[in-house]
Amino acid sequence: MPTVRMLGTRGIPAAHGGFETAAENVARHLVDQGWRVIVYCQEDGSGPVREDSWNGIERVIIPVTASGPAGTARFDWIAARHAARFSDLCLLFGYNTAVLNVLQRLRKIPLVINMDGIEWQRERWGPAKRAFLYANERIAGLLGHDLIADHPEIERYLQGRVPRSKITMIPYGADAVGSAPEHPVRELGLTPGQYLTLICRPVQENSILELVRGFSAAPRGVKLAMLGNYDGATDDYHRRVREAASDEVVFLGSIYKPETTHALRFHSLAYLHGHTVGGTNPSLVEAMGAGNAIIAHDNAYNRWVAGAGALYFRSAEDAADRMDQVITDQQLRRRLGAASTQRHADQFTWERVAGQYQELLEARLVKAMPGLVRDRERALR
Repeated sequence: MPTVRMLGTRGIPAAHGGFETAAENVARHLVDQGWRVIVYCQEDGSGPVREDSWNGIERVIIPVTASGPAGTARFDWIAARHAARFSDLCLLFGYNTAVLNVLQRLRKIPLVINMDGIEWQRERWGPAKRAFLYANERIAGLLGHDLIADHPEIERYLQGRVPRSKITMIPYGADAVGSAPEHPVRELGLTPGQYLTLICRPVQENSILELVRGFSAAPRGVKLAMLGNYDGATDDYHRRVREAASDEVVFLGSIYKPETTHALRFHSLAYLHGHTVGGTNPSLVEAMGAGNAIIAHDNAYNRWVAGAGALYFRSAEDAADRMDQVITDQQLRRRLGAASTQRHADQFTWERVAGQYQELLEARLVKAMPGLVRDRERALR
């Protein structure tokens, strides 16, 4: 039975973000295909490392008392040491602490790394954090036997730093949402079909201020539903976003329940996406899976992902114009939504994405442990 150990996420079931969702879906697919899958999971608190099973996936649960980056670093260190005790193929999501995985390389353990976006370029990091991330990006390029780029632009970026033979482009995935109940939307004070959505980390590189200014430039007759913690008392950017917002902007706070976020997207007039950096963004792909018409920042990342399912903007004035078009033109919304649905079905289903992960992992096993793979093939005959 082929085995893979998944590191670099907070674990499953997914409750924190894109990498956890990817790990869960890839793990489920591999288990269905006859793999043994072990996922390392972070838990708040103290106590010994323990193991259990969830939906056929083995979990190594590591309690840590520290919070924030310190807690994550400690978790990653314990997970890397634990995984290095075995010869199993390792799949690492992200490279933020890639230096720790030198343990795998020293012990000749096959290592596949998802390189995520170009983290060190993000505006929210200071010089020290950028230098740390840049160093770990370069270290990951050296340590990984295979590197996953989640977008063609990330693939091109990596090709200037590592041999092309190391790189495989596999995007992020999302579930298709063909229906959703209305009650999660109404419970938030919204009317289905009478609001736009904006779901992202509330940081400057996501063009939130431009989108809020564009929306608030005129009465819209619909709401703008914004997810995320916009604490104007402690963050200057959040304060400016709140000050720019009209009475039609609704700040909903952080919401992680899939039933609620799926319903919000499905019943939305359109989805606003202001990300300016990164690769294939999970929130954008999830909006496409829900068949949303999209208004996206005009850059190579978003254009490849959303394609004909989006209108694109570069400024608050552009965004205001695109919102006018989408809010008033039902035929346009239908056309954009249909294009989003088709693009998602063609490229971003979890069945397709997880299958690509499986192909890459199997190819790495063939190179690293050909005898094991031959034994599996004989057993399947």
